[in-house]
Amino acid sequence: MKLIIVESPTKAKTLTRFLDDVYRIEASVGHVRDLPKSELGVDIEHDFAPKYIIPRNKKTRVKELKNLAKQADEVILATDPDREGEAIAWHIGTLLTVDSQQSTANNDDLVNHRYKRIVFHEITKSAILEALQYPRSIDMRLVDAQQARRILDRLVGYTLSPLLWKKLSRRWLSAGRVQSVATRLIVERERARARFVKESYWTISAEFSTSDGHRFIADLVAYNGVPYEQSVTIPLFDGLYTVTKTTIPDEASAKRIIDDIQAPFTLLSVDTKDVRRSPPPPYTTSSLQQDAGRRLGLSSKKIMQLAQRLYEEGYITYHRTDSVNLSNQFLRDARSYIQKTHGDQFISPEPRRYATKSKVAQEAHEAIRPTNISLRSKDLEGKEGIQQDHIRLYDLIWKRAVATQASDALFRSTTIRMQSVNTYVFQAKGSIIQFEGYLKILGRDVADVLLPQLSQGDSVQLVAATPTEHATNPPPRYTEASLVKALEEKDIGRPSTYASIISTILERQYVQKEEKALVPTDLGNAVTDFLVQYFPDIMSLPFTAIMEELLDQIARGERPWPPVVREFYLPFSKDLDHAQTVAEKVKLSEEKIGEQCPECGGDLVVKLGRYGKFIACSNFPSCSYRRQYRETIDRVCPKCGGAIVVKRTKTKRMFFGCVNYPSCDFAAWKKDQIP
Repeated sequence: MKLIIVESPTKAKTLTRFLDDVYRIEASVGHVRDLPKSELGVDIEHDFAPKYIIPRNKKTRVKELKNLAKQADEVILATDPDREGEAIAWHIGTLLTVDSQQSTANNDDLVNHRYKRIVFHEITKSAILEALQYPRSIDMRLVDAQQARRILDRLVGYTLSPLLWKKLSRRWLSAGRVQSVATRLIVERERARARFVKESYWTISAEFSTSDGHRFIADLVAYNGVPYEQSVTIPLFDGLYTVTKTTIPDEASAKRIIDDIQAPFTLLSVDTKDVRRSPPPPYTTSSLQQDAGRRLGLSSKKIMQLAQRLYEEGYITYHRTDSVNLSNQFLRDARSYIQKTHGDQFISPEPRRYATKSKVAQEAHEAIRPTNISLRSKDLEGKEGIQQDHIRLYDLIWKRAVATQASDALFRSTTIRMQSVNTYVFQAKGSIIQFEGYLKILGRDVADVLLPQLSQGDSVQLVAATPTEHATNPPPRYTEASLVKALEEKDIGRPSTYASIISTILERQYVQKEEKALVPTDLGNAVTDFLVQYFPDIMSLPFTAIMEELLDQIARGERPWPPVVREFYLPFSKDLDHAQTVAEKVKLSEEKIGEQCPECGGDLVVKLGRYGKFIACSNFPSCSYRRQYRETIDRVCPKCGGAIVVKRTKTKRMFFGCVNYPSCDFAAWKKDQIP
């Protein structure tokens, strides 16, 4: 009997479909060893050696795997093909090789005639059989990189978190090497919005008519050769933000311009050009979270859960990847599908391959793609464990991957510029799709804007000009999708960690969702200010990016991990000692609600607890009165006339519901959905 060990029961069940009775497939059900929850678990004095234990809920499973391994002729470790999967394989191999759960096994002991490591990036029969033909040893470079990350995060989390408990009097707070920087991005963005001064400006659009009666809209862009539009660049914590407005400050100025415009109008230019647009690359972990978040309205955590299931069921390739590579076999299959379904004109002239922009992408991996191109989203309906959201996500992945091998889309872009006799210049832009190309698969994302056929020197008639008021907009708040993009661009964490980062800062109530936007709470502001004051290094973007590069160097075998951890810990421990000595307690502001406590007469205030806001007496702890907090808005329920209160889902997403629930079930995601 040959024993194959994977992490997930679902993955084990899928593999069983492809292999005969010679193989027995078992799941470790995740990690079998970890650092202890009750203590630091890192021996700082001895090169930061980790103290691994078997979690109590895994001891029975580990015992079962050991017994099965003794009966097996060969043990094959088939965990996921990333650093965490490599580390899980090493932990499993160590436990099966040595008796003591805290001992470490030499890699040579793990890779003998009984213990082998295989990797595959899709759970299909051909991929599994090929992997079994080419087993390898545990890659200790990847294991060391994962250990270093785990130890660094433990050193920060298990030393900073108790400091926050003490200084902010809340024992459920946490800090992290990456999560705290992610929170700071959101905090700094909100403060930039608060500093931003909105300015009013006006634009002028006009309707024109051609000699044959066609009408179209154009915008005023210049006068006497000087453009009306101007841009100002504002430096932010996380980059630059450009504000664009016109030099028309008010309605009176706009009306004076309209009154001053004099006919006739002549065409200065008609520029027509063909524009080619190539399909976007296939999904990586990051781009999948961004695009699915925007298109499907799902959280990063939900997207990764759905992708995990699709991978374990064998429908897509491994979903934790930063590569945009596609296998030669998939390229052939995609091109064949496009040819048969849409015709030769829709195939790109040559197989299209993409180059990653990431310096640390693992090019041996593949992008996220379907494992079987003939399996469409409708074919997943009714499959065990597959719900509508799985199908929607699979459809995105399928279309994006297949579209890479389609031909370019061709647009005809036209720009018309017209000038009045007294040098006011209007401009109209239009485009039409000449050839759909890859949009035949992905779907159109823009509508045609048609302009009449005109030639330079033709005249047009001004029908009417209309002024419109605008205001400059502050930098936009982060959404989950835009935060994922920022984290990737600034090398904060790794794509596989983005979902857990966002989930953590929401659960800790450092950030809350308002519709789709991520908004910092008072608690998030206070924690961020405290950490920036006493730990400026770990809260800076360059420092966080440098640490990620050092971890990548460990994964490439360029550096041993203990010195990297030491270089981080020595200055960090000095900052920690300083903060513990001099930092004063941080008192969060408490909002009075204008009522007195019914038990002692003290002021009632809004407090923040582990599970959200609540109302309590300001004389706590001498008075323990408390009650539920309900935040109301200036709307009434259209069903029963009751008050509308702010509520939150389990994922901390905000919505609006009737105060009389459950007798009244009215709810809405947005304020403007409430009559």
